[in-house]
Amino acid sequence: MKIGMIGAGFVSQGVAQLAIGKGHTVMLSNSRGPETLFSAAKALGCTAGTAEEAAVFGDVVLVAVPLKAIDALPAAALSGRIVIDANNYYPERDGRIAALDARETTTSEMLAKQLPGARIVKAFNAIRAVDLARDARPKGAADRRALPVASDDAEAKQTVMALIDELGFDPVDAGSLADSWRFERDKPAYGVPLGREKLTAALAAAERDVEDASWRD
Repeated sequence: MKIGMIGAGFVSQGVAQLAIGKGHTVMLSNSRGPETLFSAAKALGCTAGTAEEAAVFGDVVLVAVPLKAIDALPAAALSGRIVIDANNYYPERDGRIAALDARETTTSEMLAKQLPGARIVKAFNAIRAVDLARDARPKGAADRRALPVASDDAEAKQTVMALIDELGFDPVDAGSLADSWRFERDKPAYGVPLGREKLTAALAAAERDVEDASWRD
């Protein structure tokens, strides 16, 4: 599979490392241009390009950028693509976003509105970058970590869930994009290593107006 990465931070590089280890081909991109990614791409064993090039390259495209930057994404190039939304809302970085503060929408629904032709799947946002390589396990391992996945596109969701399984985690179907708040920042399923059963329970226990910052511990 070809995987494009828009945003070349720790999460993107962590997923890229796992994907390349499984034989997938990866293209990194960022807002500053491919020349700034020479060292990172060489270390990972992948190529670098512009955001638009990464969008066209990928059968699946992972987007991990500051939420305030989603209006700069190449919407036309991402039309029809499976887009993995690994974004999170950090007000101290992104500024206050009234619709999110009022619980009127989710980060993924915001991205879907910005990319109307893309097939959005929320995933890889609820795990710390440092845990990607550390927590990946073979299928069937007793201590295998589970990761939540949400989408309005059943086929795209299954594609991403299969990728997550291949990369070393148990995928858990967390519902639609409207349900994805259950594993956004400061919810019980966010940033905490949990197996399938405990993750399912954490998703069910989440309350829209209640924050849980245990992931910071």
